[in-house]
Amino acid sequence: MVSRRDFIKTSAFASAATISGGLLPTLSSCNVDPGKITIKSASSKFEREPLVRPFGFKGVYQNEFWVAAAQLESNSGLRHVGLQTQCLAWSDLEVFLANSEFDGNMLLIKSLDYALQMIKGQSFNNPIELQDAILDDVYKYGQSLTNNKKLRMTFTLSSMVALDNALWMLYAQENGFKNFDEMVPKEYRMALGNRHKKVAHVPLMAYNIPLEEVSQAVDEGYFFMKIKIGRPGTQEEMLEGDKARIEAIHKLIGHRETPHTLNGKIPYYFDANGRYEKKETLQKLLDHARKIGMLDQIAIIEEPFPEDADIYVGDLGVRIAADESAHNAEDVLKRIEMGYRAVALKAAAKTLSMTLKMAKVAHENSLPCFLADLTCTPILIDWNKNIAARLAAFPGMKDMGLLESNGHQNYVNWENLVNYCPYPNGSWIKSKDGLYHLDNDFYEKSGGILKSSDHYLGLFNS
Repeated sequence: MVSRRDFIKTSAFASAATISGGLLPTLSSCNVDPGKITIKSASSKFEREPLVRPFGFKGVYQNEFWVAAAQLESNSGLRHVGLQTQCLAWSDLEVFLANSEFDGNMLLIKSLDYALQMIKGQSFNNPIELQDAILDDVYKYGQSLTNNKKLRMTFTLSSMVALDNALWMLYAQENGFKNFDEMVPKEYRMALGNRHKKVAHVPLMAYNIPLEEVSQAVDEGYFFMKIKIGRPGTQEEMLEGDKARIEAIHKLIGHRETPHTLNGKIPYYFDANGRYEKKETLQKLLDHARKIGMLDQIAIIEEPFPEDADIYVGDLGVRIAADESAHNAEDVLKRIEMGYRAVALKAAAKTLSMTLKMAKVAHENSLPCFLADLTCTPILIDWNKNIAARLAAFPGMKDMGLLESNGHQNYVNWENLVNYCPYPNGSWIKSKDGLYHLDNDFYEKSGGILKSSDHYLGLFNS
């Protein structure tokens, strides 16, 4: 276990020559213009955060999470720090397995630094424009960096979240936008037209979460349960382990009631992270769920199959959601054709810029959306929360959005991370009875996301 004093607070900054072996590509579409926002300087730092227990999913375990910070300063003298949580096993399992956990995290840092170098001295009208200009080059660099021609785009996107967040913060301040609603470009606002007073807080029951903690969560008011499936082992071992796990959980809490769903039952949200190789295997799990009386409470099965598996899912009888396989708006359309009936948005894992595009396409095609976690820190949860608060209510819910958040279950120093928030005592920070309560203060302050954290700013002053 990594102790607090062992946290790394050091620059992961590298020169263009070091990063690319030569000059960085020129961003012809972002040439300096007096009417645009120009990036004067860009740098990064990171901290290593220990976990309560190893975090298990995709059949593997991670032992810690890194929080990377990107500081951007504009020519007008404004500076902001954006953040990202690094979860390499989620962003690209093949890269995770090919490297030590430390070296894999450094690959994400190097990808971030490459992108930061690219935007130095460049100007932009809005963050989406800038991301469009650099994304392909950063992805190609990632392929070279990881020696993986089949690198998943989620690797690149998750490595650019801190940069993207800082861009949005600068963009808002430079333009005098007072809140999230004013900041979002007009063409994306229809997808975010709600202002929920409540958002369901979905905890995560990973492989090794004890059953007593599952029951305790329900006692504390949590009512929409995310359960990791796809346990380690062969496909047969995985299936038997998953069947036993979901049956044990259902026996424990399946009879409990909630006032927040239309049917009064606790909904289950299964997340397989692509571990099921065949449709027939998943069907056996669903058959077991039907046998034990659990099937009608399964609200979502997220990402059951490998991303490159061309499997139609519209006939499985449950709502299948896309997550890792939906990198961009085009992927959302493809998944709709494959029978997917929901999409997990991840502003804190795929960048706000990409999330706005995906939300727009989903809205235009009446596809329900919800916000999925990446074991986010409290500040990053609030980036997700601003989206979840404005999406259409998720089917089966009583006028509320859906937001997975499991950091409180996993970070050793959770309370410290809460205190790093610009408004640590904000009424929206901590959930109560399984709900985030969002008042006018939340909407006026945008959950604090447009204000830099003193703690993370301090990393760049040392």
